[in-house]
Amino acid sequence: MKKLDESLLTNLPPFRSLTRPQIREILDAAQTARVEAGEAIFSEGTPVDRFFLLLDGHIRVQRTTPQGDLIILLHIAPGQLFGIGAALGHKSYPATAMAAGECVVLAWPNRLWPEFIANYQGFATETYAVVGERMADMHSVIVEMATKQVEQRIAAALLRLITQMGRKVEAGIEIDFPITRQNISDMTGSTLHTVSRLLSAWEKDGIVASKRKKITVTAPHQLVLLSGVTS
Repeated sequence: MKKLDESLLTNLPPFRSLTRPQIREILDAAQTARVEAGEAIFSEGTPVDRFFLLLDGHIRVQRTTPQGDLIILLHIAPGQLFGIGAALGHKSYPATAMAAGECVVLAWPNRLWPEFIANYQGFATETYAVVGERMADMHSVIVEMATKQVEQRIAAALLRLITQMGRKVEAGIEIDFPITRQNISDMTGSTLHTVSRLLSAWEKDGIVASKRKKITVTAPHQLVLLSGVTS
Protein backbone atom coordinates (compact mmCIF):
# COMPACT_ATOMS: atom_id res chain seq x y z
CA MET A 1 0.00 0.00 0.00
CA LYS A 2 1.39 3.38 -1.01
CA LYS A 3 2.55 5.98 1.49
CA LEU A 4 -0.40 7.83 3.03
CA ASP A 5 -0.73 11.60 2.85
CA GLU A 6 -0.95 13.69 6.02
CA SER A 7 -4.23 15.23 4.84
CA LEU A 8 -5.98 11.95 5.71
CA LEU A 9 -5.57 12.72 9.43
CA THR A 10 -5.60 16.52 9.48
CA ASN A 11 -9.28 16.91 10.39
CA LEU A 12 -9.66 13.85 12.60
CA PRO A 13 -10.17 14.63 16.31
CA PRO A 14 -6.98 13.11 17.78
CA PHE A 15 -4.80 14.87 15.19
CA ARG A 16 -6.46 18.19 14.35
CA SER A 17 -4.27 20.17 16.79
CA LEU A 18 -1.07 18.80 15.25
CA THR A 19 1.18 20.16 12.54
CA ARG A 20 1.66 18.31 9.27
CA PRO A 21 5.23 17.30 10.22
CA GLN A 22 3.87 15.79 13.44
CA ILE A 23 1.20 13.92 11.53
CA ARG A 24 3.89 12.69 9.15
CA GLU A 25 5.80 11.28 12.14
CA ILE A 26 2.66 9.48 13.30
CA LEU A 27 1.93 8.03 9.88
CA ASP A 28 5.52 6.88 9.39
CA ALA A 29 5.27 4.94 12.66
CA ALA A 30 2.05 3.20 11.62
CA GLN A 31 1.41 -0.06 9.89
CA THR A 32 -1.41 0.07 7.32
CA ALA A 33 -3.67 -2.91 6.71
CA ARG A 34 -6.70 -3.73 4.59
CA VAL A 35 -9.15 -5.98 6.42
CA GLU A 36 -11.81 -8.05 4.69
CA ALA A 37 -15.45 -8.13 5.80
CA GLY A 38 -15.96 -10.61 8.62
CA GLU A 39 -12.29 -10.62 9.60
CA ALA A 40 -11.27 -9.86 13.20
CA ILE A 41 -8.74 -7.07 13.67
CA PHE A 42 -8.17 -8.32 17.20
CA SER A 43 -10.00 -10.88 19.31
CA GLU A 44 -11.43 -10.87 22.80
CA GLY A 45 -8.93 -12.15 25.37
CA THR A 46 -5.80 -11.72 23.25
CA PRO A 47 -2.95 -9.55 24.60
CA VAL A 48 -3.18 -5.82 24.00
CA ASP A 49 -0.16 -5.15 21.80
CA ARG A 50 -1.36 -2.42 19.39
CA PHE A 51 -3.82 0.45 19.09
CA PHE A 52 -5.61 1.41 15.90
CA LEU A 53 -7.28 4.08 13.81
CA LEU A 54 -10.06 3.22 11.37
CA LEU A 55 -9.44 5.06 8.10
CA ASP A 56 -12.25 3.54 6.06
CA GLY A 57 -15.10 1.10 6.66
CA HIS A 58 -17.04 0.21 9.80
CA ILE A 59 -16.23 -2.05 12.75
CA ARG A 60 -18.46 -4.00 15.11
CA VAL A 61 -17.22 -4.39 18.67
CA GLN A 62 -18.61 -7.63 20.06
CA ARG A 63 -18.28 -9.97 23.03
CA THR A 64 -19.25 -13.53 23.77
CA THR A 65 -21.11 -14.24 27.03
CA PRO A 66 -20.16 -17.17 29.30
CA GLN A 67 -23.24 -18.91 27.85
CA GLY A 68 -21.81 -18.56 24.34
CA ASP A 69 -24.16 -15.82 23.13
CA LEU A 70 -22.77 -13.07 20.90
CA ILE A 71 -23.46 -9.45 21.89
CA ILE A 72 -22.66 -6.48 19.65
CA LEU A 73 -21.68 -3.66 22.01
CA LEU A 74 -21.10 -0.78 19.62
CA HIS A 75 -20.01 0.26 16.15
CA ILE A 76 -16.97 2.32 15.18
CA ALA A 77 -17.07 4.77 12.31
CA PRO A 78 -14.20 5.96 10.09
CA GLY A 79 -11.79 8.41 11.69
CA GLN A 80 -11.98 6.91 15.19
CA LEU A 81 -9.35 5.31 17.37
CA PHE A 82 -10.10 1.83 18.74
CA GLY A 83 -8.35 -0.98 20.56
CA ILE A 84 -6.95 1.62 22.96
CA GLY A 85 -6.44 -0.81 25.82
CA ALA A 86 -3.18 0.96 26.63
CA ALA A 87 -5.18 4.04 27.63
CA LEU A 88 -7.29 2.01 30.05
CA GLY A 89 -4.64 -0.25 31.53
CA HIS A 90 -6.00 -3.41 29.91
CA LYS A 91 -3.66 -6.34 29.45
CA SER A 92 -6.00 -8.14 27.05
CA TYR A 93 -8.64 -6.90 24.64
CA PRO A 94 -12.05 -7.01 26.39
CA ALA A 95 -13.92 -7.52 23.11
CA THR A 96 -13.45 -8.47 19.46
CA ALA A 97 -13.20 -5.85 16.70
CA MET A 98 -14.84 -7.31 13.60
CA ALA A 99 -14.85 -5.67 10.17
CA ALA A 100 -18.48 -5.05 9.13
CA GLY A 101 -17.26 -4.48 5.57
CA GLU A 102 -13.88 -4.03 3.94
CA CYS A 103 -11.81 -1.73 6.18
CA VAL A 104 -8.51 0.13 6.09
CA VAL A 105 -6.82 0.55 9.46
CA LEU A 106 -3.65 2.05 10.87
CA ALA A 107 -1.94 0.25 13.75
CA TRP A 108 0.80 1.33 16.16
CA PRO A 109 2.65 -0.74 18.77
CA ASN A 110 1.66 -0.05 22.37
CA ARG A 111 5.16 1.16 23.24
CA LEU A 112 4.37 4.35 21.29
CA TRP A 113 1.30 5.21 23.36
CA PRO A 114 3.18 7.13 26.11
CA GLU A 115 5.11 9.04 23.43
CA PHE A 116 1.92 10.03 21.62
CA ILE A 117 0.35 11.26 24.85
CA ALA A 118 3.47 13.21 25.86
CA ASN A 119 4.45 14.68 22.50
CA TYR A 120 1.27 15.40 20.58
CA GLN A 121 -0.95 18.16 21.94
CA GLY A 122 -4.61 17.25 22.15
CA PHE A 123 -4.09 13.57 21.48
CA ALA A 124 -4.85 12.48 25.04
CA THR A 125 -7.80 14.86 25.46
CA GLU A 126 -9.49 13.72 22.28
CA THR A 127 -8.79 10.06 23.02
CA TYR A 128 -10.38 10.15 26.46
CA ALA A 129 -13.35 12.08 25.06
CA VAL A 130 -13.92 9.17 22.66
CA VAL A 131 -13.69 6.71 25.56
CA GLY A 132 -16.27 8.75 27.48
CA GLU A 133 -18.68 8.78 24.54
CA ARG A 134 -18.41 5.04 24.09
CA MET A 135 -18.98 4.40 27.78
CA ALA A 136 -22.11 6.56 27.62
CA ASP A 137 -23.37 4.62 24.58
CA MET A 138 -22.78 1.30 26.31
CA HIS A 139 -24.54 2.56 29.44
CA SER A 140 -27.55 3.51 27.31
CA VAL A 141 -27.65 0.02 25.84
CA ILE A 142 -27.46 -1.59 29.28
CA VAL A 143 -30.34 0.59 30.53
CA GLU A 144 -32.41 -0.27 27.45
CA MET A 145 -31.78 -4.00 27.91
CA ALA A 146 -32.90 -3.77 31.54
CA THR A 147 -35.91 -1.49 31.22
CA LYS A 148 -37.35 -1.54 27.68
CA GLN A 149 -39.53 -3.95 25.78
CA VAL A 150 -37.98 -5.69 22.79
CA GLU A 151 -39.76 -3.46 20.24
CA GLN A 152 -38.42 -0.36 22.00
CA ARG A 153 -34.89 -1.81 22.12
CA ILE A 154 -34.83 -2.56 18.41
CA ALA A 155 -36.23 0.86 17.52
CA ALA A 156 -33.67 2.55 19.80
CA ALA A 157 -30.82 0.55 18.24
CA LEU A 158 -31.80 1.60 14.72
CA LEU A 159 -32.11 5.22 15.83
CA ARG A 160 -28.64 5.10 17.35
CA LEU A 161 -27.19 3.69 14.13
CA ILE A 162 -28.74 6.29 11.84
CA THR A 163 -27.71 9.06 14.24
CA GLN A 164 -24.09 7.93 14.43
CA MET A 165 -23.59 6.38 10.97
CA GLY A 166 -26.58 7.31 8.85
CA ARG A 167 -26.39 8.49 5.27
CA LYS A 168 -29.17 10.55 3.70
CA VAL A 169 -30.68 8.90 0.65
CA GLU A 170 -33.80 9.62 -1.36
CA ALA A 171 -35.94 7.23 0.69
CA GLY A 172 -34.74 8.40 4.12
CA ILE A 173 -31.65 7.67 6.21
CA GLU A 174 -29.66 4.56 5.37
CA ILE A 175 -27.41 2.75 7.85
CA ASP A 176 -24.13 3.22 6.02
CA PHE A 177 -22.62 -0.25 6.39
CA PRO A 178 -23.77 -3.85 5.87
CA ILE A 179 -26.10 -4.99 8.64
CA THR A 180 -28.23 -8.12 8.95
CA ARG A 181 -31.25 -8.98 11.06
CA GLN A 182 -28.99 -11.32 13.03
CA ASN A 183 -26.71 -8.35 13.79
CA ILE A 184 -29.68 -6.41 15.16
CA SER A 185 -30.66 -9.43 17.23
CA ASP A 186 -27.13 -9.54 18.69
CA MET A 187 -27.29 -5.81 19.47
CA THR A 188 -30.60 -5.93 21.30
CA GLY A 189 -30.71 -9.25 23.15
CA SER A 190 -33.66 -10.44 21.06
CA THR A 191 -34.29 -13.39 18.80
CA LEU A 192 -33.85 -13.41 15.04
CA HIS A 193 -37.52 -14.31 14.70
CA THR A 194 -38.59 -11.25 16.70
CA VAL A 195 -36.34 -8.90 14.71
CA SER A 196 -37.61 -10.31 11.41
CA ARG A 197 -41.25 -10.04 12.51
CA LEU A 198 -40.91 -6.44 13.67
CA LEU A 199 -38.91 -5.25 10.65
CA SER A 200 -41.42 -6.86 8.31
CA ALA A 201 -44.27 -5.11 10.14
CA TRP A 202 -42.40 -1.79 10.07
CA GLU A 203 -41.78 -2.19 6.36
CA LYS A 204 -45.51 -2.64 5.77
CA ASP A 205 -46.13 0.50 7.83
CA GLY A 206 -43.58 2.50 5.82
CA ILE A 207 -41.20 3.03 8.75
CA VAL A 208 -38.19 1.16 7.36
CA ALA A 209 -37.09 -0.35 4.07
CA SER A 210 -34.62 -3.20 3.86
CA LYS A 211 -32.80 -5.24 1.29
CA ARG A 212 -29.81 -7.55 1.52
CA LYS A 213 -27.64 -6.25 4.39
CA LYS A 214 -29.02 -2.71 4.02
CA ILE A 215 -31.63 -0.94 6.18
CA THR A 216 -33.09 2.50 5.50
CA VAL A 217 -35.23 4.31 8.05
CA THR A 218 -37.96 6.01 6.03
CA ALA A 219 -39.94 7.52 8.92
CA PRO A 220 -37.53 8.43 11.75
CA HIS A 221 -40.20 10.23 13.77
CA GLN A 222 -42.27 7.03 13.91
CA LEU A 223 -39.22 5.10 15.06
CA VAL A 224 -38.70 7.66 17.84
CA LEU A 225 -42.25 6.98 19.05
CA LEU A 226 -41.68 3.23 18.93
CA SER A 227 -38.45 3.55 20.91
CA GLY A 228 -40.22 5.17 23.84
CA VAL A 229 -37.85 8.16 23.85
CA THR A 230 -39.60 11.02 25.61
CA SER A 231 -37.00 13.81 25.34
